[in-house]
Amino acid sequence: MATCDVCGKNENMPYHCRHCGGTFCGEHRLPESHDCPGLENWNDPSGVFDSGFDDSVENRGGQSSGWLSGLFDTGTGGPLGYFRGNMTFVFLGLMFVTFALQFMVFPLFGAPPGSQLWSAVFVISPQHPFYVWTWFTSIFAHGGFFHLLVNAIVIYFFGRIVENYVGSREFTLLFLGSGALAGLSQIGIEMLQGGITGALGASGAALAVMGVLTVIKPDLRVYLYFFIPVPIWLLTAGYVVISVSGALGGPGIAGVANVAHLVGLLIGLAYGRRVKGRQRMPDQLQFGGGRGGGGMGGPGRGRGPF
Repeated sequence: MATCDVCGKNENMPYHCRHCGGTFCGEHRLPESHDCPGLENWNDPSGVFDSGFDDSVENRGGQSSGWLSGLFDTGTGGPLGYFRGNMTFVFLGLMFVTFALQFMVFPLFGAPPGSQLWSAVFVISPQHPFYVWTWFTSIFAHGGFFHLLVNAIVIYFFGRIVENYVGSREFTLLFLGSGALAGLSQIGIEMLQGGITGALGASGAALAVMGVLTVIKPDLRVYLYFFIPVPIWLLTAGYVVISVSGALGGPGIAGVANVAHLVGLLIGLAYGRRVKGRQRMPDQLQFGGGRGGGGMGGPGRGRGPF
């Protein structure tokens, strides 16, 4: 049972607008019926297929000025169109592929976890801050399966909403940028303190995503441990307290990169303030269907520019 955002009618089978994220009854399900903010951004003279959220929509019918622009066409039917609206799933896939490389492939070739080669590929460290590739590989690498699973759950449920809200291009920059800056901040503190501990994991990027949601929809209900409903602002506040305490040497979770968590969260909060108000948000995080879809779409599926 859900309530229509326009008339307040209770619906057993509500409609979820993929452009603005609202919940509506049958009478207000069409974008023009609920004054969808996305209508203002559409650039579709024919009003049929293209949404105008992508610059490549100007080149209709796959017409491009050259083979290179055609190759990087992210519009409907373009080679990169499959990534449009699906970057959350791309990043999740890269996390699991990287985990397999870490603990299955590299050990087969004599580079077990913790070895010099393994660390040089997957860990951002104070000893080698200018191994630029580790700024990004460390985002997708994890220290164990539980570490991977927790981050994957957060990114799967929160990432889809943020990607739909800001578009795949900005979501990609947010994810990679916050993840890299979080890791660099963590090893920067280690260098100042004379430490040698490296960092890895997508926690900084995941908390940036959560920070965005906290700003644009602070009363969004999420289910802690899958059954305890709490507003997302409370969950974020709890993370802040734990991370600040751990960073200052107080009670915290052992082995956690608290500085990376705080930096990622601060980036997300700042970015959330920048994009707040673009469109409506759902009132609660829904599991298994509804807004955001339950899996990867086809070319061009999903709202937003790449």
